[in-house]
Amino acid sequence: MTHTSRLENCFAALKQQNRPALVSYLTAGDPDAETSCRLLHGLPKAGVDIIELGMPFSDPMADGPAIQKAALRALNNGQTQAKTLEMVRRFRAEDSTTPIVLMGYYNPIYCYGVERFLTDAAKAGVDGLIVVDLPPEHDEELCQPAAQHGIDFIRLATPTTDAKRLPKVLANASGFIYYVSVAGVTGGSAPTPERLEGAVAGLRKHTELPIAVGFGIRTAEQAAAIGRYSDAVVVGSALVDCIENANTPDEAVERVHGLVSELAESVRACREVSEEHQF
Repeated sequence: MTHTSRLENCFAALKQQNRPALVSYLTAGDPDAETSCRLLHGLPKAGVDIIELGMPFSDPMADGPAIQKAALRALNNGQTQAKTLEMVRRFRAEDSTTPIVLMGYYNPIYCYGVERFLTDAAKAGVDGLIVVDLPPEHDEELCQPAAQHGIDFIRLATPTTDAKRLPKVLANASGFIYYVSVAGVTGGSAPTPERLEGAVAGLRKHTELPIAVGFGIRTAEQAAAIGRYSDAVVVGSALVDCIENANTPDEAVERVHGLVSELAESVRACREVSEEHQF
């Protein structure tokens, strides 16, 4: 890509501020289209730097119970790929700077039509894609065409990605690398900061792309600990739980944006902590 992407601009600005990005994940259309739009539009003001928007799918293999249920709530309320792209388009009419990454699975994109999807996604203002079930061996199907449309293709690296596999994973990646902090599904057990720090340091030897850490991060304390050595902290299931546990749409919006504000405050201050407080 010749132009500077929103993701590049975001990470460059945060590097100047010496802080990591807060990345939030929500499922598009959860709990319903209108509430989902309110949630999305309020995220930057609450302190989110990069938005991951899940494309609901009926068989999400990498997602734990919280996000599986979110996808089903959205699908049951009529969420489609076209409606998800329309949400991005509406968001872009108000916010031209916050990067939006669509996360999901290949099946809904394939059914929509790859070329049509990439054209519509680029027009809507999508900055990146995370497609969990499309390995590097199939880069010509979506990763390379996405690059031609100016859309970053973000790869996942995991604790089980070995030295032989890593170069393939990184080969056509752009935007950032998403390091999955635990061997398991989203919303699982919390990662240990010490082990993670070593893993992120090891990954940095192989890529110049920013490294985001996600899966299992639920609290402001965990986000701060991980933000000290990563370029971005991703929180998803904890936010999705706020929606599930709310009694009304207003309460869902209040809970999600409230937790985001706590996380944002913690992430913004995480590198100011003196040495004796570090774990």
